Amino acid sequence: MIKLDRSALKPMKFPGCDHRQLPRRQVASCKLASIAILGSGRSEIYKSLAADRRGRAGSKERQAGGPNLIMTHSTKLRRLVVISDFQAGDTFSASVPTIEEFCHQWGSGARGQPVDTVNERHGFAVEGGYIERLPLACLKAGIVDAVEVWTHWRGDHAPQADLRAAPRLIRRSFQMNGPEEPISSNDMMAHILTFGPPDILCVWGLGVSQDLLTACKNSFKIYNSIDAPALRIPPEVSRHFDLVLTGAAWQSDEVSSRHPGMKTAILPIGPEFASDTMFFPIDGPKPYDIIYVAAAQNYKRHDILFHALARLPRSVRALCVFGYGEMASDLRARASDMQINVDFIGPPGVPFVEVNRLMNQAKIGVVCGIDDGAPAILTEYMLAGLPVLANSALSCGLQYITPQTGRAASSDEFHESISEMLATLSVFSPRQMVIDNWTWPHSVRKLQALIGFEAH
Repeated sequence: MIKLDRSALKPMKFPGCDHRQLPRRQVASCKLASIAILGSGRSEIYKSLAADRRGRAGSKERQAGGPNLIMTHSTKLRRLVVISDFQAGDTFSASVPTIEEFCHQWGSGARGQPVDTVNERHGFAVEGGYIERLPLACLKAGIVDAVEVWTHWRGDHAPQADLRAAPRLIRRSFQMNGPEEPISSNDMMAHILTFGPPDILCVWGLGVSQDLLTACKNSFKIYNSIDAPALRIPPEVSRHFDLVLTGAAWQSDEVSSRHPGMKTAILPIGPEFASDTMFFPIDGPKPYDIIYVAAAQNYKRHDILFHALARLPRSVRALCVFGYGEMASDLRARASDMQINVDFIGPPGVPFVEVNRLMNQAKIGVVCGIDDGAPAILTEYMLAGLPVLANSALSCGLQYITPQTGRAASSDEFHESISEMLATLSVFSPRQMVIDNWTWPHSVRKLQALIGFEAH
């Protein structure tokens, strides 16, 4: 288990922090921050905090699928927070402020606070990357009233909240304590102590420290690895989750093996929660036979596509779109050496509207990876009207390949399936299959049934 530095947790007073100058609803959180928060003592802290709030504001409890959860900023709003494992910033700070010091920042209002009004649910479309679509779908469906996406910052002074999509969605960055995994953050802990834990906490990828999850003990906690391993966190961390979303049955079996009885669901956040308003067919010429939208990284296995192209007529033309990745130059050089007909775009990546336009310039999409989570691009291709050829050894996501949506083939047979699909494009109806099964309204209904939160 990754533990916070005890020196960051020892009792101390806020320098210059006058409780009388803080908003009334945040006084209790400032007092709370002066108490050490190690181990089981945190439960007593929350009892104390709850009693303080009840004394100040009367009974403000509400049921959240378990024990009563006290919210500092509003007792009527349901909040959902997604903690992504995305990291920005250059170098880690040599000195990290204590939780108490971060509590002072959050309590003063200098870094903002959660929204305290209900969002309008009818005036927006569920659109964005796969990180945003699940929370926005929950907001649109009325399961929650406010959603945020939290990411990590390596250096001092995390950026101010990104409010470009506010109040519909707020993005926040929190200073990391260091490079250790799962990720630990005094800054994030201080926000939770100041404003209270969210009703639903979604943690993706590399995860967060056990301390943060214990601080959110009354939240409904959801985990998804967004990768081939079902769990990328140690057992002492994964045991805290109420639901693990997986990309394949074997991943669910792995979770059950580690934690018998833990609830799982094959509902990968990438290809599920798909948005048919983001990706759609566009009339026009299709100069490319194949498109591959994937990071320029080894696990995406561009080599499989290149070797297939080398066995096909040179008239077969492909387009590779890189969002990011360190292998872009190498892949360009390799394609040139092999004398295959491939064009490249990026990195950096292009906006979603341009991704959709580029997909519409091709006849089929490919997914070449093996050790990969269920890629979001599977259903994104399909919504743009492209049937998909996937590697038959793909670890997660083959359930989206049906006779209507595409084909699966081994690496050695990839070239044959490309030829067959290009000759039979009219037999596929990928967009309709996704609309009927995997767009966000279907996915959010499944999620709502799993977490047991009624729309309100």
